[in-house]
Amino acid sequence: MTDHLPVATLSAFADGELSAEQTAAARQHVDDCHSCAAHLIDTWLLRTSIGKSAHRYALPAETEQRLRSAIAQERISFTAPQTVSSRNWMGISGWIAAAAMLAVLLTWSLIQLRGHRAGNSEYAALAAEASDLHIAALASGAPPEVLSSDRHTVKPWFQGKLPFSFNLPDSLPADTRLEGANVAYLDGRPAAQLLFSIGRHRASVFVAQRRDASRPQTITATHAGFRVVALETGDLELLAVSDAEPNRVLALQTALRDAQVSR
Repeated sequence: MTDHLPVATLSAFADGELSAEQTAAARQHVDDCHSCAAHLIDTWLLRTSIGKSAHRYALPAETEQRLRSAIAQERISFTAPQTVSSRNWMGISGWIAAAAMLAVLLTWSLIQLRGHRAGNSEYAALAAEASDLHIAALASGAPPEVLSSDRHTVKPWFQGKLPFSFNLPDSLPADTRLEGANVAYLDGRPAAQLLFSIGRHRASVFVAQRRDASRPQTITATHAGFRVVALETGDLELLAVSDAEPNRVLALQTALRDAQVSR
């Protein structure tokens, strides 16, 4: 694909400023265009970072107390009887030491804060991408690549299409039905998009290999009116997107997670 959406259109899409018709067209394009999808994710990341950057960061009480104690000690040294040259040197060296300590502590605190913000931005982008894939599947009206409610049909269909395997549960929670599946790409990774109905609601559960073992075991977020819940088991990550009741989505996630034990 050589034609791409204008930057202004992608920005308006990310901010929810397009009309319903324009939004549907943009979603269809982004679903097929890797370049525009990547740009859209960058826009969401930037918007999230800007939204949080104005928050004031306060030093922990213990760190502030240590700094105040260090400065107080240097003031005592500065006021002690000394010669003019010695007093000047001790005062200057004391303030240099205090400034160095402050710089180290602030640097450490900012590193921790940036890591936290980066993690939040990453999860927000992951939730947005998964939600958009789910919305695209609902909006397209096209049948899934494999249309079946039989786990013995759906699971073998992925052989050779994904670099990993997964299990489907023998039974699903009440009023939950497997509708089919697609091959998708989530966070740059190949994934299985399992499509379910939960009563009158629809759900997508993305199964992908874990990218980072240091991630929290549970991620919960919301995007475009959908709840996104991620669970991890072994070397797999299960990401569910639905507008169904949270306890019913979690029941489906738990059934899928428990089915992986026998892999």
